[in-house]
Amino acid sequence: MVSGSLMRMMPPCWRPSVEGEDSSRGDDANGRVDGLLWYKDLGDHVTGEFSMAVIQANNLLEDHSQLESGPLSLYESGPHGTFVGIYDGHGGPATARFINEHLFGYIKKFTTENGGMSADVINKAFLATEEDFLALVRKQWLNDPHMASVGSCCLVGIVCSGMLYIANAGDSRVVLGRLDNTYKEVKAVPLSSEHNASVESVREELRSLHPDDPQIVVLKHTVWRVKGIIQISRSIGDAYLKSAEFNRDPLLPKFRVPEPFDKPILSAEPETLVQKLDPEDQFLIFASDGLWEHLSSQEAVDIVNTCPRNGIARKLVKAALREASKKREMRYSDLKKIDRGVRRHFHDDITVIVLFLDFHLISQSYWQGPLVSIRGGVGVSGHSIC
Repeated sequence: MVSGSLMRMMPPCWRPSVEGEDSSRGDDANGRVDGLLWYKDLGDHVTGEFSMAVIQANNLLEDHSQLESGPLSLYESGPHGTFVGIYDGHGGPATARFINEHLFGYIKKFTTENGGMSADVINKAFLATEEDFLALVRKQWLNDPHMASVGSCCLVGIVCSGMLYIANAGDSRVVLGRLDNTYKEVKAVPLSSEHNASVESVREELRSLHPDDPQIVVLKHTVWRVKGIIQISRSIGDAYLKSAEFNRDPLLPKFRVPEPFDKPILSAEPETLVQKLDPEDQFLIFASDGLWEHLSSQEAVDIVNTCPRNGIARKLVKAALREASKKREMRYSDLKKIDRGVRRHFHDDITVIVLFLDFHLISQSYWQGPLVSIRGGVGVSGHSIC
């Protein structure tokens, strides 16, 4: 049941239908806003169609996301494809917003220099974005030391010339829906692994990287955390766990690590995967961990496979919210009435991008349709365009 303390918190925020079905506003080309929900029900990208949705739970939306379809280099004659980015911020939205503004530019820059797309291009773009953000933290250190404690998970997918590139740092997830011709079923194929201290292999990796630190992972209130502070082991930002120069005043004591360290505790280097796309590959589901807390990979794939494409990302968000309300033994209609901030007690910000893969378009290297550039969540409460 919902706790008494939470019920006491809710009445001032209780209002009719925060996500009412008939209250949409805004230009559909850039998505629509319906209370705490932002969505783009259906659009075209280089290799098919896509659907996007974002639901806010935090006071400030910490999830940022984007889809770019068209040239992937600085030249029109270079490779064309689709770029998807899911940036799940923590400690505030600053890092996720920064990634949204800079990462794709680095992808285009390094693709141009490399003469094509590659895992190394994406890796360099992650690290360049990290370097720029840490430089910003350094510049603002005395005026805004809190910036040193803000970070973001970063999940990227790129479809280009028949190939799929995935890069992940953090605990967002991408799942492929692949047709199994033997059983005529669409199976969920995980394409990323979560860098979260709750995973035993992640704890083992951290211990091997920091053999002289017995406190590198700590079980705190039944939750495994890196240095007893944070659950993720890879991120962009979180400068206080990347460089000892930020592990001091004026940063708040709760973010400071008691022992000195001479190498980064967290890593910004993504785990990458490159594979050829096949005719059996039907669609990709990219989402922040807010979705996966409530739906399994196969449940999400089943929903996408059995429902119309139009509005499918919204449908996944709704399915997750229904599960969240069940876990708290409350009606979904009541959950929808809870405003941002208090809403975070029930679920996290959730971002979903579904990318459909039409195989006859996948091997094309040139896109003849209009360029697509769309940012998820713009216009919901506490989310700014800049």
